[in-house]
Amino acid sequence: MEKQKFDVSVILPLHSSKQRGFDELFDRCIKSLLIQQVDINELVIVHSGEDSLKNKIENYNYSGLTVNLIQNDSDFDFASQVNIGVKNAKSKWVSILEFDDEYSTIWFKNVARFSESYKDVHGFLPLVVDIDEKGMFVGFTNEATFAASFTNEIGYLSNEMLLSYQNFQSSGMVVKKSIFEEIGGLKKSFKLTFVYEFLLRLTYNSNKVMTIPRIGYKHMNLREGSIFWNYKNGDQKISDKEVQFWIDSAKKEHFFTIDRDIKFVPEM
Repeated sequence: MEKQKFDVSVILPLHSSKQRGFDELFDRCIKSLLIQQVDINELVIVHSGEDSLKNKIENYNYSGLTVNLIQNDSDFDFASQVNIGVKNAKSKWVSILEFDDEYSTIWFKNVARFSESYKDVHGFLPLVVDIDEKGMFVGFTNEATFAASFTNEIGYLSNEMLLSYQNFQSSGMVVKKSIFEEIGGLKKSFKLTFVYEFLLRLTYNSNKVMTIPRIGYKHMNLREGSIFWNYKNGDQKISDKEVQFWIDSAKKEHFFTIDRDIKFVPEM
């Protein structure tokens, strides 16, 4: 029996294949697409053009997936790569996949079903299982939308909730391409809180965001060499004051769809 197809483009940003464990993690993230209970429309890979990475993705066996490879020769930051991927996507919906993460088998089937029932919803969040580098359970993310103390409408993400509670994950989220582009996409000026600022902007502009009450995404939390690991432990480690600056900046900037120049200036 032929599987149903869901009109979604999965955006996979890739910077380098030299990161620890890349081959195994990349294999697993692609497999999570192949074993979906519905077929996706396409996989859009935005990559840096690094020789070893380019060779890997051009010769990889995607087992029938429709794949669009886009080389990005200038802006290698995560936000820019995602924005380029969305711009080139050919589907009604888009979703962001990171190479060290995986979708649950039922994720897109659930989104397809919920999008038919809730036609006024512009974005669907997964319940995210956070794991460490050893694959051990760390916790859940996005579950706070079901806590009565956080929200007036159970299961929905609101701007008011985000202003008081920041722990939400956009990876795996499925959002309408037209809405993503209309509100300006991800902002590259945000060093740390680009996900938080995007969700604030998305909800501020009256877009309904629902969390589907099923585990939909597995996220590797603070993998060594990842963006957030570097900000917490690596060469790019930042202070608590700077963390608070980026949180406060997100709250100030989410009213604007354009990406304005935001910089942290350390106290002398």
